[in-house]
Amino acid sequence: PDRCLSVGRMSKTEERVRLRQARYETTRLMREKRSEELEALEQVFDKSTLMVIYHMLDTGKLSKISGVVRSGKEARIYWGLGPKKNEIAIKIYLTLSAEFKKGRLAYIEGDPRFQRVRTDTRSLVNTWAQKEFRNLKQAREAGVPVPAPIAVAKNVLLMGFVGKNGKPAPLLRETMLKKPQKTYRDLISYLRLLYAKASLVHGDFSEYNIMMWRGNPVLFDLSQAVAIEHPLADRLLMRDILNLNRYFSQISVETEPENVIHDEVVKTAGD
Repeated sequence: PDRCLSVGRMSKTEERVRLRQARYETTRLMREKRSEELEALEQVFDKSTLMVIYHMLDTGKLSKISGVVRSGKEARIYWGLGPKKNEIAIKIYLTLSAEFKKGRLAYIEGDPRFQRVRTDTRSLVNTWAQKEFRNLKQAREAGVPVPAPIAVAKNVLLMGFVGKNGKPAPLLRETMLKKPQKTYRDLISYLRLLYAKASLVHGDFSEYNIMMWRGNPVLFDLSQAVAIEHPLADRLLMRDILNLNRYFSQISVETEPENVIHDEVVKTAGD
């Protein structure tokens, strides 16, 4: 019995030593990885977010993180490099966004992929990051041009960078299209692919969430995309189609009737 007790004490002691070493390594890492960019991050993000970033640097998922390339109310996107100097977009969701819970809970509730989700703001933000990662993965596997998902941890998402040398690809709204009718048809085909092969509805399909890269559209910001079984899916799909037709009508492209596109998209499910 004394030996068992001794072993138990040694295990607890070893565990305390291990935790102390882990804290030391974390502190060392934070000190070694500091740069002007990281110091700027420290002014914006909380400790939990910073620890995720430091861990990604330590484990080699990231080799560098640099400045902001896009910024919004809910997230900021930074440019970085991966282990092979590949360009990476680092999307950090803002955990203290006051409007986040109110505006986004409806997109999670009713999604069969996310059940029993905790509804405190931090848990919701982490789920939102997981949701975008899964949506990107499903879309990419379906053949839809989207940024390649790389990794996600808490409220930090890594994905392939669409652009070059830290300069992001322009948005659709910023681009003078050489073949606008073709781009319009391509985007309708993406809606079909999303629905039929990825079982998703984008939910925020607009000229602000489409980039043009090497002459072709690339969809991004799929965090709000919902499964086609979601109770809001059909309404969101029709809104996506209306947004698509509104924009292309403005640039003098002949568009198809919304109900025709809707039926064309929906009938492809299960093909």
